[in-house]
Amino acid sequence: MSTTTTQVPQGSPADTGEVVLEAKDIVMRFGGLTAVNNVSFQVHEGEILGLIGPNGAGKTTFFNCLTGMYKPTSGTVRLGGNVLPPKPREVVTAGMARTFQNIRLFNNMTALENVMVGRYCRTSSMALTSILRGPKFRREESESLERAHRLLDFVGLDHKADSLARNLPYGEQRKLEIARALATDPQVILLDEPTAGMNPKETEEAMHLIFRIRDLGMAVVVIEHDMRFIFNLCDRVLCLVRGETLIEGTPGEVQSDPRVIEAYIGGADDDISDDELTAEDVEVLHAEGIEIDAPGTDGTEAR
Repeated sequence: MSTTTTQVPQGSPADTGEVVLEAKDIVMRFGGLTAVNNVSFQVHEGEILGLIGPNGAGKTTFFNCLTGMYKPTSGTVRLGGNVLPPKPREVVTAGMARTFQNIRLFNNMTALENVMVGRYCRTSSMALTSILRGPKFRREESESLERAHRLLDFVGLDHKADSLARNLPYGEQRKLEIARALATDPQVILLDEPTAGMNPKETEEAMHLIFRIRDLGMAVVVIEHDMRFIFNLCDRVLCLVRGETLIEGTPGEVQSDPRVIEAYIGGADDDISDDELTAEDVEVLHAEGIEIDAPGTDGTEAR
């Protein structure tokens, strides 16, 4: 599990800010399956926390428990010291936003309109005022428009404000989803695999964007499978395996822990035999008896 790459300064230590998000003893069961088992953590103001683990470790399920997508079987989630309400909209209003592993944009709306959607949890115009386009509605709409442009500029997309979301390149769609999440004015933003499918240049840009979000004073929690990215980005890292906390610590502590390496690539107990297999020992493709009919004098086409 190679993790060597150019180090990027991470800024302030993890424990300098106040605790803004706390999950305590979160359990999530689906029938007889326990997807998350007694997971606890704290996230501080201005901190970047990484959440890692092999596929099926329960990372996204844990995110869903934090954001009201799932109601945990047991445990509590507090934001700013207050227990979070159970519904996703109320969680967003309380001050926590997220992005998704699979991009969820309004594809037939412009980039600007997508970001403005995120602002509507902060507006208070009633239905009749909105229909009649009264003074309060016009004022809030103008403020939302200005805020959306600033956020698009923040993520480097203001020049694409009028482009339909579906026409944006993949990396820009990721940025747009982050801008929409920021439009809700969160204290904490949760990013679920923000660099999935990105090329190295886009990944580096995403890293610097997350640093800039952190510099605004927000707490950031990131799920990511790119270990180079996560260990150079985060102040602390939490590793989940089979729904349970394996280790929590600094990137250096987690990176060097043999249990983490074993969780990703397997240990001696996972071998199918006592003999080591090499690449030459494993047959990945075998073909035999292949025939191709060439065009003949009978007028048949090649198959």
